[in-house]
Amino acid sequence: VHVVESGGGLVEAGGSLRLSCAASGIISSISAMGWYRQAPGNERELVAGITSVGRTKYLDSVEGRFTISRDNAKNAVYLQMNSLKPEDTAVYYCKVVTYRDYWGQGTQVTVSS
Repeated sequence: VHVVESGGGLVEAGGSLRLSCAASGIISSISAMGWYRQAPGNERELVAGITSVGRTKYLDSVEGRFTISRDNAKNAVYLQMNSLKPEDTAVYYCKVVTYRDYWGQGTQVTVSS
């Protein structure tokens, strides 16, 4: 099983980034996919999640700025991040939920002020 994130990088405040995550080798049904983030000294937190039928949930601080979407045929999930703020700086992780959880290695997002 491989879960691979891409799309992180360095961006100025107010800019945008699009994260992508693709899962391969998973033979059971994926019930949910999500994006978490962890900044230094902080616990990992859920940023956005999406179920197999498209139901979404967002962290309050990103509501209206971030949009999660998924492509069930590709076992992929995306996170469009707009109006980025320095406090969005963190390592972003993709999580895939089947009968167990699978995590990616993470991708760094850095927002400069």
